[in-house]
Amino acid sequence: MQSDSRRPICGICLRPERACICSWITPVAHTAEVLVLQHPMETDNAKGSARLLHLSLPRSRLIVGEQFDERVLHAMLHAPSSPESHAVHPVLLYPDTPEAAAMGLAQPAALPMTLLHHPSQLRLVVLDGTWRKSRKMLYLNPLLQRLPRLPLLDVPASRYLIRKAHRAGQLSTLEAVCHALMQLEENAQRYQPLLAAFDGFVARQAAAAGRAAATVAEDQSAT
Repeated sequence: MQSDSRRPICGICLRPERACICSWITPVAHTAEVLVLQHPMETDNAKGSARLLHLSLPRSRLIVGEQFDERVLHAMLHAPSSPESHAVHPVLLYPDTPEAAAMGLAQPAALPMTLLHHPSQLRLVVLDGTWRKSRKMLYLNPLLQRLPRLPLLDVPASRYLIRKAHRAGQLSTLEAVCHALMQLEENAQRYQPLLAAFDGFVARQAAAAGRAAATVAEDQSAT
């Protein structure tokens, strides 16, 4: 019997082949770049949405870490995507933090409103993790603290029924990025196919959780 570590892994989504999510990859021709900084404890979370998002957004990067070397992080935030590219302006997708001073956080820079009309010049930076984990990532990386922030407007109800939200308006990483790009690009229709694919991903995860719960219940009743 093979151990879990030897299960066949999909070379694209990096999940066990029996839990492959490639059928939900939905490429989108987005305008703003996306940089996802993923907490290490999220990498093997079957319910996580960041890899599906990354595989669906051609102009995205997914980097795993909690505390980053400052020079490396500065390059990830500011380096042009190619030698021919124009200067890029990173903006953090994160809500306001009124408790920032009490936490010892630096104040974020103001977001130049003119940039909101030029999404091709923006690099949307996203922290992938639970609220607690993302807050710790922010605390450990002063460069992230000082970035201009983009709050979501008119946050919809989440489709992410397989993970518990700890406060109103919390979305999965995939949903949050889709709605941020809709907001920046003023094009909601472009991201509907990816959100529909996400519904299928959530349904599959919910069904798997239901089967696992049923198996546990059967085992308990047999003992």
